[in-house]
Amino acid sequence: MLDKAKQLYDLQKKARAIQKELKETEVEAKAANGLVSVVFNGEQHIQEVVIDESLLKPENKRDLEKALQQCIAEAVSRVQALAAEKMKAIAGDLNIPGM
Repeated sequence: MLDKAKQLYDLQKKARAIQKELKETEVEAKAANGLVSVVFNGEQHIQEVVIDESLLKPENKRDLEKALQQCIAEAVSRVQALAAEKMKAIAGDLNIPGM
């Protein structure tokens, strides 16, 4: 019983460490030849959005929207992959089939 409690405590400790690491990790994605970029942290929170002034004209509205959508989708995808990779270490300790 104490062995299981210690294992659970160790897993929680690892999970907190990974969560802290993810919070401090930043992922950047760019679109429109680098004219638009977004930075997310590992918790999938936007940290920064940078838009080149040349895209801030009414005639560029559609291009800007598309570039932002591409940046955000790419950054979220990369952050999710990063988090999943880090969590595999904990899942492996649980001995869950298929993980």
